[in-house]
Amino acid sequence: MLRPNFKADMHSPEAESNVLRAVLASSDDSIIVTELDGTILTTSRGAEKLYGYRGDELRGRSWATLSPEDRRSDIDAVLATVREGGSIERLNTVRRTASGDLIHVALHVEPIRNLEGTVVGMLSVARDLTPELTSARALAASDERWRAVIECAVDGIIVIDSHGIIESFNSAAERLFGYVRAEVVGRNISMLMPSPYRDEHDAYLDRYLHEGGPRVIGIGREVVGRRKDATTFPLHLSVGEMAVDGERKFTGIVHDLSPRVQIEERMREQAALARLGEMAAVIAHEVKNPLAGVRGAIQVIGGRLPANSRDSAVVKEILGRIDSLNELMKDMLLFARPPQPKPTSTEIAPLVASTATLLVADPALRDVHVNVEGSSPPVAADADLLRIVFLNLLVNSAHAMNGRGTVHVSLAASETTCSVVFTDSGPGIPLDIRDKVFTPFFTTKARGTGLGLPTAKRLIEAHRGTIGVECPPHGGTTITIQLPVYRS
Repeated sequence: MLRPNFKADMHSPEAESNVLRAVLASSDDSIIVTELDGTILTTSRGAEKLYGYRGDELRGRSWATLSPEDRRSDIDAVLATVREGGSIERLNTVRRTASGDLIHVALHVEPIRNLEGTVVGMLSVARDLTPELTSARALAASDERWRAVIECAVDGIIVIDSHGIIESFNSAAERLFGYVRAEVVGRNISMLMPSPYRDEHDAYLDRYLHEGGPRVIGIGREVVGRRKDATTFPLHLSVGEMAVDGERKFTGIVHDLSPRVQIEERMREQAALARLGEMAAVIAHEVKNPLAGVRGAIQVIGGRLPANSRDSAVVKEILGRIDSLNELMKDMLLFARPPQPKPTSTEIAPLVASTATLLVADPALRDVHVNVEGSSPPVAADADLLRIVFLNLLVNSAHAMNGRGTVHVSLAASETTCSVVFTDSGPGIPLDIRDKVFTPFFTTKARGTGLGLPTAKRLIEAHRGTIGVECPPHGGTTITIQLPVYRS
């Protein structure tokens, strides 16, 4: 009995045709064989499953049956390529199923040749892209959700790579540091740190990567950040570590501690003021009244001395020192226990003008002029307390100009706020002490209590206003007061 020679028989046209039929009958891939005009000759089991047709429902139909109207140009282009003997490695397109649904597929197309090499048909293999696209859409939706969460976060979120290079910078971080995202992405994270931290960061990160250890990872701590304008501010930093495609990355969440620090400073200041108030009350009770008695006694003794007595000068000096002590206690009491304002409708311009006339009481300040410009509606204020503030500011300006010059006072207003700006032509306040001018008992004068500006600040804040100091580059000092406009 002769055994069939399978290898030899495979080269016969009949065997090749049988193999093709076997492949089409068993393959789960979507395979379609068509004539050159696009008429479908046969389909695989996978094609019937993909497009939803049963048995031979597609045989004899046009290949265009599987294409929506707006994609018919793809059919024509593919057939034209095959007729010329070309093949198509991949064509992403849209196909229509038996139920009318549209699906995304990737087509691979090859020409079919006869024994003479002439193109007589076309074979197309389609791969369903729906799972891939669904996964991509789900991933994109997930990315969008996380991006929305990150962008809406109140705290700054920063992602860096293992070299400290910034890869992500959310909107809250932009607000915190004053940079836009494009200015920081691709640069080293140390740009957001002041010295010496910025100089040590790369070595710290390298040590962590090589030696390990938790150090900051998973442990929040307080650090100092550096804004674009070079100012610094306190931050709470939490750092997490992750791996993306095998590369280590770090996520930092930063929370601005400035409000908390300011609250703590105010609480410490209020506690200090409370203690100062208690001390001032003791001084007033235990010292002021006896001091008044001492002063009266000295006056009596001085009155009994001959007019040309050498001791008269000594008595006069003693009285001057007692008066200075009395003024110090008055300043302390006013600062420690300022009276509560009794707001009424108060015109600012005439109040400044009337206060300026008090300068002439000091012979050393007679050459100082006050020029009031602008106008504003009435403010809700206690005129007597504002007069104390204005006089203090005018005297400071006069002293800064060595008792000669003009103090410019400009008024302006918005719907809710009146602005009063005092400007002198003195040398200005040195940068290193500018932040201390509202600190109690800090003074640069040979004689003075250092309570003038701190008292002015307390009185203005008692009016629900603000006071600030600036020194323009060209010199001089500008003090701006903001007060609420009076509402009847």
